[in-house]
Amino acid sequence: MKYTQLGRTGLKVSRLVLGTMNFGPQTDEPHSHAIMDAALDAGINFVDTANVYGWGENKGRTESIIGSWFAKGGGRRDKVVLATKVYGNMAADGEAWPNHDKLSAVNIRRAVDASLKRLGTDYIDVYQFHHIDRQTPFEEIWQAIDVLIQQGKIHYVGSSNFPGYKIAQANEIAARRGGTIGLVSEQCLYNLAERRAEMEIIPAAQEYGLGVIPWSPLHGGLLGGVIKKEAEGGRRASGRAADTLSDPAARDRIQAYEDLLEKHGIEPGEAGLAWLLTRPGVTGPIVGPRTAGQLASALRAVELELSEELLTSLDEIFPGPGPSPEAFAW
Repeated sequence: MKYTQLGRTGLKVSRLVLGTMNFGPQTDEPHSHAIMDAALDAGINFVDTANVYGWGENKGRTESIIGSWFAKGGGRRDKVVLATKVYGNMAADGEAWPNHDKLSAVNIRRAVDASLKRLGTDYIDVYQFHHIDRQTPFEEIWQAIDVLIQQGKIHYVGSSNFPGYKIAQANEIAARRGGTIGLVSEQCLYNLAERRAEMEIIPAAQEYGLGVIPWSPLHGGLLGGVIKKEAEGGRRASGRAADTLSDPAARDRIQAYEDLLEKHGIEPGEAGLAWLLTRPGVTGPIVGPRTAGQLASALRAVELELSEELLTSLDEIFPGPGPSPEAFAW
């Protein structure tokens, strides 16, 4: 496994991040534990989750699965850089009581204590804001975070799904308050088929020293050889991938992508992850395996070297927006 620093921090993390969103809803606890063991054995030390994972009446279930894995001992907790998230409504019926969601100081304190209990640990390495809160000022958010850091309950803070201007606003206010390190990472939607983050989010993250952690690196399976799998009678596209393939022009691009990689003898999913590892500012993509086989495929991407010729061809199929402001101005 290869490692890098998380943004401007001294924290060393693996170039792949183990995403756990499938643990509980799609992968049962024993198989989830087996995947986490395999990931740790392979050198993956960065594990990402969220308090709402498990979904519906099972919100919090994923954190509990991770907690029961930590409880097995063997140095699991000490070896892992653990990231979870706060913002979502944790009510099973979807009706949040006032102050039981978003980023008020009251909810942040309540949510972190609940996550710590489910995770069976006394600290969270990277506590992430799952979404912007348009009502709560950053002065209040940072005051709450400062208390949690002083208490030893969290070490660093990251954002997720933030626009560039909110990354800037959050860290400028943190700097004015003094003594607050501010955001150290941003988790955003970023992959070959969805490159809008290159216009504002990634430049802002680089300017303020945030590590970029792409989620959905294969765009919901779209970049994992979906057309070939369909032709071979495999798992059909769903969600984001199915929506994209319904557009004939988009389907042609995915076909061109699969044909290109077949010519080079490279698996599409591995190429999609390897491409992200070449991008400036990217710490590591989040991989969310449902099976041990999917984890093994992701691990191969870390060692995969993409030639300049192939990178150029990928840019031709999936052109990025270009730098900001030139992408939308002159």
